[in-house]
Amino acid sequence: MSPTDPVLLFSAVVEWMPTRGRTVAGVLLGYSFTLGQLILAGVAYVIRPWRWLQFAVSVPFLIFFLYSWWLPESSRWLLLRGKSQLAVENLRKVVSSYIQSEIASVCPSNSVLDLFRTPAIRKITCCLMVVWFSNSLAYYGLAIDLQKFGLSVYLVQVLFGVIDIPAMLVATTTMIYVGRRATVASFLLLAGLMVIANMFVPEDMQALRVAQAALGKGCLASSFICVYLFTGELYPTEIRQMGMGFASVSARFGGLTAPLVTTLGEFSTSLPPLGFGATSILAGLAVCFLAETRNAPLVETIEAMERRVRQGLRKEDAEEKTEEISLRQLGASPLKETI
Repeated sequence: MSPTDPVLLFSAVVEWMPTRGRTVAGVLLGYSFTLGQLILAGVAYVIRPWRWLQFAVSVPFLIFFLYSWWLPESSRWLLLRGKSQLAVENLRKVVSSYIQSEIASVCPSNSVLDLFRTPAIRKITCCLMVVWFSNSLAYYGLAIDLQKFGLSVYLVQVLFGVIDIPAMLVATTTMIYVGRRATVASFLLLAGLMVIANMFVPEDMQALRVAQAALGKGCLASSFICVYLFTGELYPTEIRQMGMGFASVSARFGGLTAPLVTTLGEFSTSLPPLGFGATSILAGLAVCFLAETRNAPLVETIEAMERRVRQGLRKEDAEEKTEEISLRQLGASPLKETI
C-alpha cells in the first residue's frame, strides 16, 4: 500500500479523534505503511513471478473493501448534511458525548471549485498541491530505483521500511511539542538535502549511499504521514474529504512523473537526484505559507475558516499599530525631556 491511498482513513481519524489524540492516532495509522513494506519484501522474496505477486498483494483490498461498509460515517459530515439522527446513532456507537456544539447549518452541495473560490482555502489548496506533488515525486523516485545501490533489492526494501520506525517516532514527538508546520517543513528540507548530498558520494561507498538514501526516504515517508494529518486539520469539515482527495490527485501526478524524471539519468546521472531533491526542498518551503494547527479546534465551514483568517489578520494589524505607537512614544520622550 502506498502512502497516497488511505485518504478517507486519515480524514476519518481527523474527524473522530479528539485534538490531543489526533497526532498519535494518525502516526499509528502511518506505521501500517512501514509494516506493509516489511511484509512486501518477504512476500516478494517468496513469490517471484510478478503477476502472482501483484495478485497476492491485491487480494487483501477486497477483504477491506467489504469490511469498510460497516465503518461508521463521520458525524461531523453527517451533521453538515442535515442527517442529525444518523449522526447521533453513529456517535452512540463510538462514544457517549454531547453533540450540540457540533450542530451546524445545512450546507448546499460543494464542488471542487470551493477549493479555489475563497482566499484562505485557495491558499491552502495551492500550497498543498505543491507539497503533495513534490513529496510523492521524491518518495517514488527513491522507491522505484532500488537496484542502483548494487545490493539485494529485498535487503534495500527492508532497510527502507525499517528506517520509518525511528523517523515516525521523531515526527510524532515534534508534531506534539513543536507543531505540524515545522515538522513537515523540516522533514521535507532534510530529505531534499539527503538526496542531493547522495550525488557527491562515490559509487564505491555503497553503504554510505544506501544509508543516506534510506534516511531521505524515511524523512519523506514521515512527512507524508504528517501532511495527511496536517491537510485534514487545515480544511474545514464540509470540504475536508474533497480537499484531501484533490491533494491525493496531486500526489498521483507526482508518482506518475517520478519514472519520467528517472529517465533523465540517460542524459546525466545527476539530473534525477537533483530533481527529486529540489522538489522536496520546494515542498518544504511551500509548507511555511500554511497556518499552524497544533491543538487548534477543527473548523466546520468555509465561512468559519475565512472569518478566522480575517480575525487573525486584524489581530496582527492591531499588534503592529500598538508597536508603532510604543516606538513613537519612546522616540518622543527624549525630545520632551530636552525641551
